[in-house]
Amino acid sequence: MNNHEPAIPSRPLILAPAGDRTAFLAALAAGADEIYCGLRHFSARMAAENFTIEELVPLTLLAHDKGVGVHVALNTLLKPDELHTAARLLQQLNSHVKPDGIIIQDLAFVDLACQIGFKGEIHLSTLSNVSFPAALEQIQNSFGVRRVVLPRELNIDEVKAMAMACPKGLDLEIFIHGALCYGVSGRCYWSSYLGGKSGLRGRCVQPCRRVYRQKDRNNRFFSCWDLSLDVLVKVLMKIPQIRTWKIEGRKKGPHTVFYTIKAYRMLRDHGADPKVKKEALELLSYTLGRSGTHYHFLPQRPQNPIHLDSRTGSGLFVGTVKGTAQQPFLNPKEMLLPGDLIRIGYEDEKWHRTVRMARYIPKGGRLVLKPLWKKNGAKNIPVFLIDRREKDLMDKITRLEKNLIQTPVLPPSRSVFTEQHSKRFEKKKKITNLIVFRQPGNIKPYDTTGLWLSKQSAAKLPKKLRSRIWWWLPPVIWPENEKEFTEIIDLLQNTGARHFVLNAPWQHALFKDVKKIILWAGPFCNIANASAIRILVSMGFKGAIVTPELGQKDYLMLPGQSPLPLGVILYGSWPLCVSRVLSDRLETGMLFTSPKGEAAWATKIESDYWVYPNWRLDLNAHRKTLEKQGYRLFVNLMEPIPKNVSLKKRPGLWNWEVGLL
Repeated sequence: MNNHEPAIPSRPLILAPAGDRTAFLAALAAGADEIYCGLRHFSARMAAENFTIEELVPLTLLAHDKGVGVHVALNTLLKPDELHTAARLLQQLNSHVKPDGIIIQDLAFVDLACQIGFKGEIHLSTLSNVSFPAALEQIQNSFGVRRVVLPRELNIDEVKAMAMACPKGLDLEIFIHGALCYGVSGRCYWSSYLGGKSGLRGRCVQPCRRVYRQKDRNNRFFSCWDLSLDVLVKVLMKIPQIRTWKIEGRKKGPHTVFYTIKAYRMLRDHGADPKVKKEALELLSYTLGRSGTHYHFLPQRPQNPIHLDSRTGSGLFVGTVKGTAQQPFLNPKEMLLPGDLIRIGYEDEKWHRTVRMARYIPKGGRLVLKPLWKKNGAKNIPVFLIDRREKDLMDKITRLEKNLIQTPVLPPSRSVFTEQHSKRFEKKKKITNLIVFRQPGNIKPYDTTGLWLSKQSAAKLPKKLRSRIWWWLPPVIWPENEKEFTEIIDLLQNTGARHFVLNAPWQHALFKDVKKIILWAGPFCNIANASAIRILVSMGFKGAIVTPELGQKDYLMLPGQSPLPLGVILYGSWPLCVSRVLSDRLETGMLFTSPKGEAAWATKIESDYWVYPNWRLDLNAHRKTLEKQGYRLFVNLMEPIPKNVSLKKRPGLWNWEVGLL
């Protein structure tokens, strides 16, 4: 950690996003306590402009000179052949930029940071899905993590439960403003499923924002409003473990960054003053985002973030196009300034376009547009203000730019990273076929069978069969479920259960004694490289089921590097995502379709909603190849199919041929 103190050490720090140089400087101008940004590799916002090492050095020096911390997001999944590149990048950061910390989701970075002697802090991204209290002590003890970013889906009571369990020396960070994903963080594969562009790799194409059809209804059934805690942040002031308030928005321009920071500084420092509170809320209403929601923050008044009767395009809605396709025009609901950027249409519509304003247009004035290319003319096409470069703000940025130090071309760092070749697992280990069910009705005593762990499934299964089952923990465990799962696990262990598949590494914390059991890391742990597997070894795992997102090259490379036996999802239903919400106008157990004819359905499992495509993942054609490379556990996920759903025959190869981008 660099030796500088935050501006207001007794209050929560405001952590601001920066996707480019102007946004970084806008964050400084607004008085952010910390700034987080990404590089052009290994960032979960690859659509942002991001930074090179050379660009980040003078900006970080300027930030540190002003007492502002800088954190670099390296929060993507690493493929088997990327470890050396990632280590060199981390080494260059450590040598030249000297950030205060890195934000990660892949445990490989814990291993790499140790190898190169990284001097900053390690923060676990919300993509890591640290969702229950007992995980926190496990994380601090096992990984040396200094800060954990909590899931956006938690309500204030759940946040307090996390805070109560937070050990000394570990800080918590919480999102207070910005875009909401439909899926639970780290549990969405939708974009990857439809072409290899993985959200866990920062390349999400946002399929949840698109229009879908169910029965006779077309709508954006999964497109969420933005999170905006606004005045509710006063509740967080009373929780000292919440050290940082985080603003999402590394794809946003300087206007949004500047005024969002200003608003939350006002609410933090003078929120009891009604006039200040009113002014802060006015600033937030003009930060060029979607409409705001408190989401689940208030458990007694939860808000579903999906509002089908309102527009959820990014940017401030300023009106709809009028006139004809050949003579379209706009009467804006807000004044438009020279330099403003407006978008005509939604960002997921291929025909949308952006227009940079050349002159001032008053509120209610007339902006003549170029002829439209849309066949059905100008009817109801929305227009959004997506960026603003007002003179006062740009003058502030220009003054800060004058203080930047000219950085000479940096010499390439000599790599100190050496690939660690752990003793490989025994390739002759027997091959196991595992069939995983939701309910125990189809289980036979001679099968090698898995069962999703729940209170109901454990109670229904005869005691004599419990020792034969591979018990699968869910991909998300919420704070209110922690006690129940701990009790179920104790019961199962006391009656002979030995095999458990964990779908987050920190679910290890739910076990009082792991000496007599066999733990495997499940596919939702998103394991894709040898360095992450070495961390699992140190925790006592006996095997790992790799992420099913991988392409052929990655699948075949990994066993030769792994110190643990590996498993693979060979066949079955894999979710597009897991979510905590569902539109009240979307029926469960009923297919919905995209404009391209891709169909899926949603179903409720325990307290969450799982969204499944209507085709199965199927790598059976490549099983012999996978066996030859060393895979020893082949998993079949047998999910119940709703009676209203008929599965489509598709190859089901996922990214096997296209590769994981």
